[in-house]
Amino acid sequence: MNILQINSSARSTGSESTRLADALVAKLSAANPGAAVTRRDLAAQPHPVLDEVALQALFTPADQRNADQAARVALDDALIAQAQAADVIVIGAPTYNFGITAQLKTWFDAIARAGVTFKYGPTGPVGLLTGKKVYVALSRGGIHRDGPTDTQLAHLKMFLSFVGLTDVQYVFAEGLGMGPEAVAKAQAQADAEINAILA
Repeated sequence: MNILQINSSARSTGSESTRLADALVAKLSAANPGAAVTRRDLAAQPHPVLDEVALQALFTPADQRNADQAARVALDDALIAQAQAADVIVIGAPTYNFGITAQLKTWFDAIARAGVTFKYGPTGPVGLLTGKKVYVALSRGGIHRDGPTDTQLAHLKMFLSFVGLTDVQYVFAEGLGMGPEAVAKAQAQADAEINAILA
């Protein structure tokens, strides 16, 4: 089993989404001896944003790219290869201002490539990153689950499905900004969710 862990918190320490992602990977590894784990911390290893330079490189035919363009595309290629090689993807996804982090958006932009991770068919887009299990650990300062302010979950579901990642389970830790008792309750509930889905 190849496990890819994506940490998207801007924090190097104290991130609840990273703690939950670590817990998921630890339990998956324990249940699958010999599993190979690749961790990518998008804050410690920031990926360049999708800007005009990147777009020009991506839309230049491979045999016509200059050295800088080839190097830029190769950065995205490496992230795509990691996702393609993974049997299981674990994503730590904190909520920043009702959405995903800039770090996670940059990873999404890097792995979404027409003809590689998705294509368009006669009825619309078809995801090509199929046959993988995905776990997403979401952390929130407030309570948003199943409410109108939970725009993050809709974005995650839409994007993951778009690239073919449809077997997804979500773990929630909410109310982390609402005091010590709320933190303890959120952590206990999230840990229980992890135990339940990996039982």
